[in-house]
Amino acid sequence: MSGISRGKDSGLYDPERQDRWKSRRPTWRSLKAAAACAAVCGVYSLIAGCAGEYSRSEELWPTKAFGPHSSKLHSREEVEKLFASVPDVESARTASRKYAARAHLAGSPDDFESAKDLLELFQAELGIVPPSDPPIFIAGSPQSRSATLGIEHLRKPNAWIDTYYPLMNTPLDRSLTVLNEDGSTLWDAELEEEADPRDPEATKHKDAVPAFHGFSADGEVTGPLIYANYGLKADYDEVVAAGGNFTGKIVLARYGGNARGLKVQAAEQLGALGVLMYSDTRDDGVVTVENGYEPYPGGPARNPTSVERGSVQYLTLYPGDPTTPGKPAYPDAERTEGKNIPTIPSLPVSWENAQRLLKEISDSGLEDAFELNGKTSKRYVKLVNHVDYKITPIWNTMAVIPGHIHNETVIIGNHRDAWVTGAVDPTSGTVSLHEVVRGFGALLKNGWTPLRNIVFASWDAEEYGLIGSTEWTEDFPEWISKTVVAYINIDGSAGGSPWLLTGSPSLAHLIRDAALKVPHPTAAGRTLWDARNDEGPFRGPADRTSLEAAVDKRAVEQTATDVDIGPLGSGSDFTAFLQRLGVASMDESFALAPTDAVYHYHSIYDTETWTERYADPSFEKHVAVAKHLGLVLLRLLDSTIVPLNITHYSLKLDKYLDGVEDTAASLGLAVDLSKLRRSIGHLITASGAVDLYKKDAERTLDEVVRIQPCYSTTGPACWWEKLADMAIGSPKRRQLFWATWHVRRANEKLVGFERGFISEDGLEGREWYKHLGVAPGKWLGYGATTFPAVTEALTVDKNGTLAEKESRRLGSLLDELSARLLS
Repeated sequence: MSGISRGKDSGLYDPERQDRWKSRRPTWRSLKAAAACAAVCGVYSLIAGCAGEYSRSEELWPTKAFGPHSSKLHSREEVEKLFASVPDVESARTASRKYAARAHLAGSPDDFESAKDLLELFQAELGIVPPSDPPIFIAGSPQSRSATLGIEHLRKPNAWIDTYYPLMNTPLDRSLTVLNEDGSTLWDAELEEEADPRDPEATKHKDAVPAFHGFSADGEVTGPLIYANYGLKADYDEVVAAGGNFTGKIVLARYGGNARGLKVQAAEQLGALGVLMYSDTRDDGVVTVENGYEPYPGGPARNPTSVERGSVQYLTLYPGDPTTPGKPAYPDAERTEGKNIPTIPSLPVSWENAQRLLKEISDSGLEDAFELNGKTSKRYVKLVNHVDYKITPIWNTMAVIPGHIHNETVIIGNHRDAWVTGAVDPTSGTVSLHEVVRGFGALLKNGWTPLRNIVFASWDAEEYGLIGSTEWTEDFPEWISKTVVAYINIDGSAGGSPWLLTGSPSLAHLIRDAALKVPHPTAAGRTLWDARNDEGPFRGPADRTSLEAAVDKRAVEQTATDVDIGPLGSGSDFTAFLQRLGVASMDESFALAPTDAVYHYHSIYDTETWTERYADPSFEKHVAVAKHLGLVLLRLLDSTIVPLNITHYSLKLDKYLDGVEDTAASLGLAVDLSKLRRSIGHLITASGAVDLYKKDAERTLDEVVRIQPCYSTTGPACWWEKLADMAIGSPKRRQLFWATWHVRRANEKLVGFERGFISEDGLEGREWYKHLGVAPGKWLGYGATTFPAVTEALTVDKNGTLAEKESRRLGSLLDELSARLLS
């Protein structure tokens, strides 16, 4: 309890003060007055009126929440058991077949239909009567604003759709040709995927969404090809060091290693004309044609014509609408020229086309073409990418169940839009959310009310650049910062074998404890927590470099101790919540192992057929994720003290700093980080004090609730207990007020811990990101960098002085956080 005051405005419930209240004895005059009032007004009306006055306080939520008569469900165990009984494999399969039945690119008519599908789900399962006018609101309108800002005044569930207006592009015409010396066409690439009737959904939707890059630049360029491996910053640097020159060239790079946009951004900075990206079978693990596996749909190997669509937005500068950074994309918003989108064109191509292009770079075989020595093709390539940029409506579908505490909220979100049908990405996650909503609907039907509010969000336009979630957080930053306890994200939930989880360290114990309660989806006697190391069913040799990279990635995401989870980078809708507003966040999914069937990411082959054949034939993974998400949500919602472990988080900071020091040593840079180390030590001490405070606050509230009027009585006996307490000055009510106040204060400290990493100045050069504890790596995009300003001063700028400066800035933030925890 070191440093935490017990004064009037802080500290724990003071028994001495309560004794003074108890010493106030009723006078005969007050009793006679009460009796006279009863005689005149009638006993029942008096008691009813007094009870109304007695309960008009937000501080009395514990009486309603913890009273034995508040619902048919009398314990957390009963609530969790009922919830866990609802998610069902047949329901999940039916939902998947419905949601993946059509292509639904963000901003398209089918996307709008899918938004309305989710609205109908929320209304049907949460007992919301659809209003006569569909609750579809324009962002920034009074209806849209009040739907979110009025959550604290709700007394029953509500659902609506918010419509935002970002800038997005759609494809017009594209081509890719190899030219003869005279400029005539030698080879014309087939840019669209070949459908195979053995996958009926792929055949049906073959032409629904042409293969293109979201936010790619419009243009036509001609030049020689140059190979850049993954297009990592290190790959470009290696080519330049070998004497290569990207100026005036068209870059050929394989997917993986970093975000698409960063491949284009680095090429653009080096003077390249354009970029082509392809999926390389070296990254397909053991499931290759060379190992005897048939290409999909005949087998689990890559279909050589499959193409990965995707956004090339410069995500590490800022996500969301390019033209309204930091502000919501209202229809009448003041807009700027987008600074986070390319100025050079790009196209995605298939492995089949990539092999033909690689022959232009070297006729000595693929291995020679793969060398990063700067060699270029003798022939020129012409890249044509015509796209249509326009302001386009998108639709976030939202729902809320109000809780007893009206100013504390937990959010769960999943993006709904897909590049084609998206049976895995995002539909598997939408299916898991569907089952979570069904579970919460069952709880409501049994009289359950959550302690805190819960918001369900079906985000739109995530695939273009996290647009729906980013615009919503930019629309309601003050409300989120004031009320949101945690954000739970689910993207695709079931694509492969290992269960992958990432998140804020404060959520690690909660995530693990809930996972230990969920059965393994396919192995009896094991739990979901055991699925972290699961492998796929296929075997064979694999490309050594790619396999080592996959193993290293798993090692980073899943660290050695039995409770640690990997940090969050970017690439999904948690980004704005965590890295701009400081909301503790998490994400989970069944991801891919090198021994899983090849997943045709963002292609026409991300279909229901592939899902039911390879990803999750039984739909047990969809359901396991739903059950885990539900348990995590219920414990965040219904625990008196928010289950955020800030001491574990503080101890992790020491490990982060160890990594920074190792990086500095590997670069030969002498950096003094001792002040930051001391600041972390102070934060560990302060977190320990909060641990004691929160336990004391929770125990005290439990004791005080049990002595309240009506805790164990109903009817007239309950009213008389209330009247008796009022007649002597309401000491029990006052005790409840102060006990509740201390619980709220403890929770504010816990929730405020993640907020403590937010710097209004943000990260230098990409100020939209304000979290100094973790951010997407500047040249990684999806991957996380801890202590990003300090780390990248070393890894990117190679500047020890700058690293020390940034460490002092971070240390000052941590010192301020420690002071708030101890206040």
